[in-house]
Amino acid sequence: TPSILLGAALLLATCSSSGPATNVGSTGYDLSKPTSISVLPDTLHEVSGVTDIDARTVACIQDENGILFLYDLTTNAIKEQFQFHIDGDYEGVTRVGDAMYILRSDATLFEVDDYRRKDFTLRTYPTAIPARNNEGLCYDEANNRLLIGCKSKLGKGPEFKDKRAIYAFDLATKTLLPDPVFEFDVQAIKEFAMARKIDLPTRSRKKNGVPVDEPMLKFMTSAISVHPIRNELFLLSAADHLFFIFDMNGKVLHIEPLDPKVFNKAEGITFLDNGDMLITNEGQDHEPTLLRFTYRKP
Repeated sequence: TPSILLGAALLLATCSSSGPATNVGSTGYDLSKPTSISVLPDTLHEVSGVTDIDARTVACIQDENGILFLYDLTTNAIKEQFQFHIDGDYEGVTRVGDAMYILRSDATLFEVDDYRRKDFTLRTYPTAIPARNNEGLCYDEANNRLLIGCKSKLGKGPEFKDKRAIYAFDLATKTLLPDPVFEFDVQAIKEFAMARKIDLPTRSRKKNGVPVDEPMLKFMTSAISVHPIRNELFLLSAADHLFFIFDMNGKVLHIEPLDPKVFNKAEGITFLDNGDMLITNEGQDHEPTLLRFTYRKP
């Protein structure tokens, strides 16, 4: 079948790549070799967020329709779907108990109080985060809050050029904390990567009339999730094809390039209780995929 053929081709590509040594010892995952690759149904071509429900089920959203999809990891099929709101640019989803929270790109949060009930209540929270484009959403259980990752800058002007942020939505008060709980300096992250000889995307610029390739880092958050065992923040920047790990104070711990053949547009990340990591890719010119990585405790 096409799904099996694509999975085999991608696995072959990762196995035969001559990229850098894997970092499974420090991250717990071999990003060069997914444990499994599932081709998602075409209705999830624009899959933009994923969250765990149990060991065999996840919930997905896509960025065009206000529909929540329940996806069975063992049968590789959508087992249920329902509309929670009108069409819109939905970019993140996370589960808190029986409730589902969905993030629209304008930073509006939607709460489905019990996704198992057909007569659920939908609540809307306009958070007023200053970034125009927001894509990351996850549950930070230790602090009883949601984390909302800004993909774009917080404003116009040179003072915002290298600043990125993650805000927190307090689940006890259902309000946004006024100041970011994570503030990232793009130049500092870039220096961290260069000091460790991590391959970054490059752009060609002329110096003294001669074209020179120089490293660049957009750091545009496309997905975030808190690791259930390590209590660290995992972050994807699809625009850079990069994978990041931060401690819960915002200190960068790890950066790893992602193979664009396997992670063509990684916009969803979540973890199962055993630590296995799931990453979803939008289809773009390919088929949408769900990648699973077995957790190996360092």
